[in-house]
Order: sequence, then structure tokens, then C-alpha cells
Amino acid sequence: MLDGLGGTQGTREKGSAPTRAAEADTPELPQAGVRPRPKPSASPVKRSLIGDLRMRVIYRILAVVTALAVAAVAAVTGFFSSGSSDQPGGDASGPIAAPSAAAPSPGSSSPPVPAPTQPAQPTQSVQPTQSAQSAQVPAASPPQTPSASAPASATPSAPASSGDPGDTGTATPEPDRSAVVAALADPRVPELRRDRRLGRLPGKSYRSKHRIQDRKAGVSLVRLGRPWKIFGAAPFSTRQVLPRAKGAGHRAMLVSCPVPTLVQRAPKDTALLAARWTLNHHPRGSRISWVASQPLKRGWLLAYRVNYRVKGKPRSSMAAVAVTEVPGAKPAMLFVTIPDSQRGHWRDINTAVSSLRLG
Repeated sequence: MLDGLGGTQGTREKGSAPTRAAEADTPELPQAGVRPRPKPSASPVKRSLIGDLRMRVIYRILAVVTALAVAAVAAVTGFFSSGSSDQPGGDASGPIAAPSAAAPSPGSSSPPVPAPTQPAQPTQSVQPTQSAQSAQVPAASPPQTPSASAPASATPSAPASSGDPGDTGTATPEPDRSAVVAALADPRVPELRRDRRLGRLPGKSYRSKHRIQDRKAGVSLVRLGRPWKIFGAAPFSTRQVLPRAKGAGHRAMLVSCPVPTLVQRAPKDTALLAARWTLNHHPRGSRISWVASQPLKRGWLLAYRVNYRVKGKPRSSMAAVAVTEVPGAKPAMLFVTIPDSQRGHWRDINTAVSSLRLG
């Protein structure tokens, strides 16, 4: 019987059976273009830090480390090579000349250096070894002080002892008499030939119970009554003045202050310098003529007449300087001057000088 396809039924049945068997035996092929997924590994692979770096980074690090090592070696080598000459007592690397055998000057206060026992060697440049350097270094002669090279005339004289039981002569040096010599060389200041006490000066005596405290100078003095009056103190500590007199070269005044000159060992010398300084408060061209020179309880008094000219006419003033020592401070000075046109007040000089007290 035909199956409608031009064949017999048996033929159809026979051809279909092998086809199914072939399909069953053929293995399943994978689809084209699809890759199989890799299976994840059980543990990730660990990489070192150095393995992650590129080779050029490693080369740069090695170059920097090498440069630092070379610099460190050079620094250590230079330090040890210069240490022997830079450190105290090190041997010098250059040639050393033989030390000079010159003796210290006569004005030196240091003891003389004994001459070396070895014969003197000529001064020349040599290349000594370490043992030769130790024999030629100037350690045999001690270093000279600045006074050894200075002339004897420039060395200041040592201060003399004042005679006090506790004075050892090592206190602050007292000034020498060079300032006094210079003052006496001034043609305006004559030499003090002999001491003489101050007598009563002309004028009327005025007594006063009032006093003025000069705290800066550490003394007190009388406050004179009228016509005297207190005036501006500068440049002194205290100042009292009389009314201006017609035709006088300057104004009468009584002042006190610490002595404005160099303090000398003798109060008389200090008073001499102070008297010369007071010429600055008199007319130009004034000259001193000594009247009195006497000691005080703690100082010295100098009274003098000051001669000068005013408008071509000779005039004068009576003046006095009293210097007194103040414990722990500079000596105090009292200075009074009255022109001859007010000679009726010259007795106030006696009053002022006798009123000077400590505190």
C-alpha cells in the first residue's frame, strides 16, 4: 500500500527507524559564539608590593638611596680629615714657623719667661712631624697679656690705700690729679698757696629758721628770707636768687647739687675743680682771686672774688664753694655768688656756708 509519498508503507517504516537511532547516538554540540564561563578559583593569588611597582620606579628609588649613601660617606670623610687641625690642640696641616724668641717689654707686669735650654733654631718654614710640632709649638712661653705689649707709660697706676683699716687698695680707683693740674694750668685759676679761714664779710646778718631739703644731693641748707626767693632749680637741685641788680654782670644766687666735676681723693682738690666750674655762671673773661681756703667737718670750703668787666668797666662778685662728703653718694656742693652791686648781702655767704648739713 502506498503511503501517498510514492513509496510503500514498509519502506517508510524501514527508513524512519535508522534516523531516530542516529539522532540518539549523535552528541549535543555547543552553540556557536558562546564561550564557557571559567569557574572561580577557590583563593585569589597574592602579589607582593615590589611586584606591583614598575621597574623605572624601582630604578629611581635605588638611585636616590645611592646618592644619599655617597653624600654621607663624603661628609664623614671630610669631618675626620679636618678634625685634627680644627679642634683645640690639633696639629696643623701646613708648615709651622719656629716661635719668636723676643723677650717681653720692660713694662710688662707678668714674670719673665725663662730662656729655652735648646739652642734657638732659625725661623724658617718646615714640614714637622707630630713629635717635631710638639717641640716647636709656642707652649713653652705663656701667652702675653695686653699689658705686656703696651708701653709702661700707658699702664694706669694702682690706687693708693686711703689708710682705713678695711681698705686693701683693691677698691674702685680714685682719679689722679691730672684734672687738678689742668685746672691750675688755666690762667683764670691761680694756685692755692696757703689755707686761710673765711672772716665776716660786709653786710647785715639775717637769721632764718627755715631750711631747704636737697634730697638729690643728700644735704640741707638755710632758706634765706626776703629779698631772697626760691627760683627754678634747673640745672641745680635747689636755687635761691636775689632780684636783678642794675649794672651787674649776673644775678646773685645760692644753689646746691651733687658736685658736677670729677671727685678727687682730697676734698680740697674736688672744691678746686668745682670753683673753676662755677666760672661758667659768671660773665665771660672772669678770673678768680682766692680769699679763703679752710677745711669743713666733712669737706672743704673755698671763698674767692671773681673779677670781670661789664661794658668795659671792671666789676667783681664775692663767691664761695663748699664741698661735703655724703655717705654712699657723690659729694654735695653748695655754691653762692653775689655781685658787688649787692655787697650789702655778702654776709649771707657766711650764713649759707655755715648752714650746710647732711640730710
